[in-house]
Amino acid sequence: MKLPLIFFALLSGSLQAEACGNVSIADMNWNSASLIAHIDQYILQNGYGCEAELIPGDSIPTITSMLNKGEPDLAPEFWTNGSKEALAEGIADKRLRKAGRSLSEGGEEGFWVPAYLLERYPNINTIEGIKQHAEIFTHPEDPELFAFYSCPAGWVCQITTENLFDALKLEDMGFEIVDPGSAAGLSGSLARAYDRQEAWFGYYWSPTEILGKYDMVKVDFGTGIDNEGYQTCITQPNCLDPKVTMYPPSPVYSITTESFAIKSPEAYQYVSQRSFNNRQMSKLLAWMEDNQADSEEAMYYFLENYPDVWQAWLSKGVAQKVLDSL
Repeated sequence: MKLPLIFFALLSGSLQAEACGNVSIADMNWNSASLIAHIDQYILQNGYGCEAELIPGDSIPTITSMLNKGEPDLAPEFWTNGSKEALAEGIADKRLRKAGRSLSEGGEEGFWVPAYLLERYPNINTIEGIKQHAEIFTHPEDPELFAFYSCPAGWVCQITTENLFDALKLEDMGFEIVDPGSAAGLSGSLARAYDRQEAWFGYYWSPTEILGKYDMVKVDFGTGIDNEGYQTCITQPNCLDPKVTMYPPSPVYSITTESFAIKSPEAYQYVSQRSFNNRQMSKLLAWMEDNQADSEEAMYYFLENYPDVWQAWLSKGVAQKVLDSL
C-alpha cells in the first residue's frame, strides 16, 4: 500500500518531538531572562520539535528545584556568582550542566547613584560620600530614615545586597532597606527619581534597559574585589560577619539538568551556542521599554529583525524550520 506523503511528514514530526520530548524552561521575572526563555521556547518547539513549556522561576528557587527535583530542564539566564556552591555541587553530582554563556560578556552588579548628583556632591560616587550626604536619600515612608533600594525578594542579589548593606554599616547611618517588590518596582523607583532629578541610591545590574537609558554611576566602596569573601559569605544567607567588597563581574550561563542534556543532545547544543552580547541585549531591552512590549512580543521582534544573530546558533535545516514557522 502506498502511503501519502503527509503520513511521512507527520511521522517525521512525531519522531522528532519524541526525540526531544518535553522541556520545561524557567521564565525568570526580569526582562532579559524572560526574553531568552521565550526565544528558547519558540526555537525548541519550531526548530527541534520539542514540547517546550515555560514555568515561573526565580534564581534561588529555580536552582534549588533543579538540584532536588530535576526540573525545570533549563534556566536560560543564570547569574552564577550568587550560587557557585549549589551549581558546583550539581555539576559534581552530575545533576546539572553549565551550558553556554547566555550573556557573552557577563553581567555587572553594584550600588548606583544618578550621575547628575556628582555635579552637586562630587564625592557621592564613594561610600564615604554616600554616608556624608545620607540626608538627600529621602525614605518614601519615613522622613526620619534614608532609603536604600534593594534587590527584589527571591533573587540571589537580595542576599548579597543585604549582606553588603550590613557590611557597610548603612543602618548605623540611618539607612533602611526598601524592598521594591519586583523588578518593575525597582526600575520604577529609579526612573521616577531620575525624571524628577532627585537622589536615588540602590542596587542594579547590567545589561538592562534602565542603565542603558539613564546615566548612572557605580558607588566605589574603596575595597576592590574580595572574591573569596564574596563567595563564602556575601552570597550566603547565613553570613554572620560580612566584609565589604565590590561585586565581582558575574559570569552568566544557561544551566540545564543532566537529564535534558542526555535525552535531547541537539537541543542542548543549541542552548550551548545561544548567546547575546550586552549591546544586543540592551538594545532589545530598550525596545521593550520604549514599546511597552512583553517578552513574547519582544521574542517575535527579535526573530523577525535579527535573523543574522539567531541563525548563527542553528544548523541550516533547523534555521529554515524556524524561519518557515514565522
